[in-house]
Amino acid sequence: MHNALAIVTVVVVGLLVGVEFAVAAFVNPIIDGLPNNGGLVARTEGARILGKVMPFWYIGSVVLGAIWAVRAWGDAGAGLVVTATALLVLSVLMSIALLVPINSRVAQWTQDSVPADWKQQLGRWDRFHYVRVSVIITAFVLMVVAIA
Repeated sequence: MHNALAIVTVVVVGLLVGVEFAVAAFVNPIIDGLPNNGGLVARTEGARILGKVMPFWYIGSVVLGAIWAVRAWGDAGAGLVVTATALLVLSVLMSIALLVPINSRVAQWTQDSVPADWKQQLGRWDRFHYVRVSVIITAFVLMVVAIA
């Protein structure tokens, strides 16, 4: 059971990392290059859709990590799992404090209600997102090492 929990946790966190990395490295840069502010429309829609799904994914990752950490307590690699889970908690706190407020505003934008500083707001979100992606990648690597 312990191995199954570890594998499920690594897969769930790995998929989270993959989605968030893809958004940062590929999706947003591609849609930002669309003509006639097409990227703005895509970002708004993405904020709505991902804003509904990602909280469950992040919290689920933390819960799985915490369960794994408790079950692995005293075993080799338990410290890595605890540290990884703490990093996932940090990513949730970053999301709530830094990214969600911006994302919530973006999700409400329409072509008629876009603020003048919309590019700066999206740029700020991107910078925070890059840091969050680094945090969850580190958590993922620690979990992979703990499983080995």
